[in-house]
Amino acid sequence: MLLRSLNPLAIARGDDVDDAITIGDTVLSRSHILGAATSVAERVAQAERVAVLATPTAKTILAVVGALIAGVTVVPVPPDSGTAEREHILKDSGAQAWLGETDELCVGLPVVPVRLHARSWHSYPEPAPQSTAFVLYTSGTTGPPKGVLLSRQAIAAGLDALAEAWQWTHRDTVVHGLPLFHVHGLILGVLGPLRVGSRLVHTVKPTPQAYADAGGSLYFGVPTVWSRIADDEASARALASARLLVSGSAPLPVPVFEKLRALTGHAPIERYGMSETMLTLSTRADGERRPGWVGLPVRGVETRLRDEAGNDVPHDGESIGGLQVRGPMLFDGYLNRPDATAESWTEDGFFKTGDVAVVDEEGFHRIVGRESIDLIKTGGFRVGAGEIETAILGHPGVAEVAVVGVPDPDLGQRIVAWVVRRPSTPEVTEPDLVDLVGAQLSAHKRPREIRFVDTLPRNAMGKVQKRLLLPE
Repeated sequence: MLLRSLNPLAIARGDDVDDAITIGDTVLSRSHILGAATSVAERVAQAERVAVLATPTAKTILAVVGALIAGVTVVPVPPDSGTAEREHILKDSGAQAWLGETDELCVGLPVVPVRLHARSWHSYPEPAPQSTAFVLYTSGTTGPPKGVLLSRQAIAAGLDALAEAWQWTHRDTVVHGLPLFHVHGLILGVLGPLRVGSRLVHTVKPTPQAYADAGGSLYFGVPTVWSRIADDEASARALASARLLVSGSAPLPVPVFEKLRALTGHAPIERYGMSETMLTLSTRADGERRPGWVGLPVRGVETRLRDEAGNDVPHDGESIGGLQVRGPMLFDGYLNRPDATAESWTEDGFFKTGDVAVVDEEGFHRIVGRESIDLIKTGGFRVGAGEIETAILGHPGVAEVAVVGVPDPDLGQRIVAWVVRRPSTPEVTEPDLVDLVGAQLSAHKRPREIRFVDTLPRNAMGKVQKRLLLPE
């Protein structure tokens, strides 16, 4: 059962928890969640797909859980999406109604309300494991967002593999303030606690003070969140009593990793995943945690690296190759996109992630970045943007950096770094950073140009949108 910790038998045994989920000022017991979500299920049980405006509220959680109880596919819609993106998601997904809270842009479909205090104890049969639980839309960096089809059995397999890797149990209290329309915040961050039986504190906004005040054992955050916590010494030290700090959705800068370890006593868990794959790689609660590396395949996952000709890439910790993965938590394809689906899979069942990585002799993985943007081909060399970014972030005057290969008639691509200076430190200059990279890495990896900017473009999950830095 996907939400096995919410079944009536658990509550009848006295396993109810008064504060199973705390989101903002709303506190929900397990029986409250079950009763109110089942009431939602009764109102949508005849639908095939419903859209949920994924605001960080209790009603969003009840809407999602209610639809899952009824076996109705959920289409989470980012609350900050523009009109064109929202219209595309609704049309492409075939959603038949809005479920829960809406705003002035939620037009064209009937609205099914979610009531916090409604209750129903009707019993629904468990939907088929292979049925689609979610249509999650990608960020759309290379065109309109694609709908990723995730089944109930894929989600269950992914969550169970992470519970094993992180020794995650009902005794934990999960804390995060991540958006509820993506794998990280919604599936891992909400369905994970419900499946495992742990408590959840959703802070609505992922501020350092909110994390410090939550008193959790298992914290989820993106690198932007962890960077802000690392810069707030009092809040960081308050996390010393936690069990695990988990970072994902983008690479965690090595200086942030080291600062968190110094202030909290915890080396962060780093992991890797996508909407299409859920989480397939992670360092372990009982294993090595190496800055800049995302660890080993979780239970049931196989990986391999292939070069541009389709040949195996050696696991030597240096050679870069396209990362391919296979496992039980992978998606079932892109909605209405048979061509894109077919192009993403190999004949023997591996998904081509579009990311490039290196693997060492022990099987540890380091993600270099997207093959299309983070693998720079300059002067005949293949260079990963990530290692240059790590070197530049080692300068105390640098707050953020994004390295991109810009078209160049001589080199093919020249290495350019966009840098956000850190306030209240001696001003860093272009020669400082070029010399810093040259001292740590090969000469051909030095940036040809440093561009100082006030901010870097990011999406809602904190990922830098490097394509927006390239010339039109």
